[in-house]
Amino acid sequence: MFPIPKNAFIAKVLVPVVYGCEQKSAIHAAHAIAGDENVLLSGFIYVANDLSLSTAAVDARKLRQTLKKLYKVKRGDKWAQVTVSHNPWEDLVNIVKREDIDLLLLEWPCHFEALKTSVAEIFSQAPCNIAIVNQHIGSNIRDILLPIRGGPYAELSLRIALSIRNTSSAEISSLHIFPNNITRDQDVAFKGVNRVLKSLPEIKWEEVVTDNPINAVFEAAKKHDLLIMGASARPVDEVPSIGPVAEKIMQESQHGVIVVKTKLPYEVNPASEEAGQTAISVLVDKWFAENTFHADEFADLKYLLSLKEKQNLTISLALPALNEEQTVGKVIRTIKNVLMKRIPLLDEIVLIDSNSTDRTRQIAKKIDVPVYIHQEVLSQYGARKGKGEALWKSLYCTRGDIIIWIDTDIVNIHPRFIYGLIGPLLLRPEIDFVKGFYRRPLKVGNKMQAGSGGRVTELTARPLLNLFYPELSGMIQPLSGEYGGRRKVLEQMPFFSGYGVEIGLLIDMLEKFGLRSIAQVDLQERIHHNQPLEALGKMSFAIIQAVIRKLEGKYGQSMLENINKTMKMIRHEQDRFFLDIEEIAEGERPPMIEISEYQQR
Repeated sequence: MFPIPKNAFIAKVLVPVVYGCEQKSAIHAAHAIAGDENVLLSGFIYVANDLSLSTAAVDARKLRQTLKKLYKVKRGDKWAQVTVSHNPWEDLVNIVKREDIDLLLLEWPCHFEALKTSVAEIFSQAPCNIAIVNQHIGSNIRDILLPIRGGPYAELSLRIALSIRNTSSAEISSLHIFPNNITRDQDVAFKGVNRVLKSLPEIKWEEVVTDNPINAVFEAAKKHDLLIMGASARPVDEVPSIGPVAEKIMQESQHGVIVVKTKLPYEVNPASEEAGQTAISVLVDKWFAENTFHADEFADLKYLLSLKEKQNLTISLALPALNEEQTVGKVIRTIKNVLMKRIPLLDEIVLIDSNSTDRTRQIAKKIDVPVYIHQEVLSQYGARKGKGEALWKSLYCTRGDIIIWIDTDIVNIHPRFIYGLIGPLLLRPEIDFVKGFYRRPLKVGNKMQAGSGGRVTELTARPLLNLFYPELSGMIQPLSGEYGGRRKVLEQMPFFSGYGVEIGLLIDMLEKFGLRSIAQVDLQERIHHNQPLEALGKMSFAIIQAVIRKLEGKYGQSMLENINKTMKMIRHEQDRFFLDIEEIAEGERPPMIEISEYQQR
């Protein structure tokens, strides 16, 4: 029989927090068993097969807030873990295996209905030890009843009871039931348990001789806050169930009940999403729901600061600029006052100027922000035009473990443009790259048209991604200038020097680190100076080149060598129009990690 030392407690417990399901009893039980520090709450949202997973994006946001409130101890990124799925039980199994869970707690009947599973399915492929709880477990457990005889789940029942006693000092009573036709000494099944119980003097003994075990257990349970018992052991070829005793008590008892079953060997279903999901649309919908955030989720700046300090990270903000004297001062002061002076979330702010001819640099220096002219940084490698060149060189000019970029032409600047991007990187260690998205009103005459901005995004970038990189089809604004990531990842990326930098980084992130490494955040609304149509045409031309370059690398075929890199622009004057040729060749810088000066720094 099993030897159980007094310190053999349950180490790690998982409770699925399912959208639309009340699971207070399971959460109370989890904290009683494992203590606040060792409880993992993981969010799940079921979406019917005939609906897109993306429809759950808003519900996922609500569920993250629920998780945040439920955690008694702040657990870094854990409250942000929400899974949206057509097959939530399969995804739950994968999380159990990934997190190395000791005990999975399921509340009956709500979890079974919400996870679209059954006792038979769960018991037949248990990924870890399972505990099913009823809806009557409270936060104050004073005494526990163990109707224990010696079945295969007796050890687990006893471990759970001891774990609860360890966290709450609850009293434990064991109930030994044996029929009229045998004595205690003749009850072979109980002998092993008996030896263990004798070594645990803190457990009280109760005995009942009866031929009606269901009623005996039911009546005894009325005198205790919590009953813990094993499910019925059945032959392998029979349908698993919790058994008639447990089923009656689970349905009728007004006190807390936990029914347990030990882990059985389990093999991943090759048809599950985790084992290999080939349907791109399902993959994207799932990502969209789980990795789309809102800036308001991260408005607690003190909490973000605590996460940053706990992870021992530094954060840099690099501001690319070209002739932005009208807005750059307000952008810097707003961010510096809130995110450096009030809450030191940022460790440094630097301006990466592209040789402005106005007062942009002077304004930044006056606010005590270091200024770099990108044409003068690493000048031995030449100076190229373009925002991408400035971003690439900003890796050399900054020191942070996380680097955030925002444009300096934002009229309605707000700290959310920064903390909204930082939040997912601090909360979810698997996320390496975060893009912002927002509503961009378009100014036509003296009027603002809501949601009419982002013309290149909708007419060029997103169609190209849908066509060649469908995994990225859920990116709302792949070209947004507000984004950031981890230095250890960004320094491995090549950078296009011009307009192609955003889409190039996004594609490389997908190819090298996978879709799960990318997140997007709703930054609400961004007001800026809209580009004229001619400039948007040049931008589209460069973006198309960038995508073709990535396709060349992916398929090992050269296409751009034979493609025109000059664009005929239609110029208009007062009484005539004519063609003008402009060269738009999207060059690419190597990963910064390959630059010797960067390595030496």
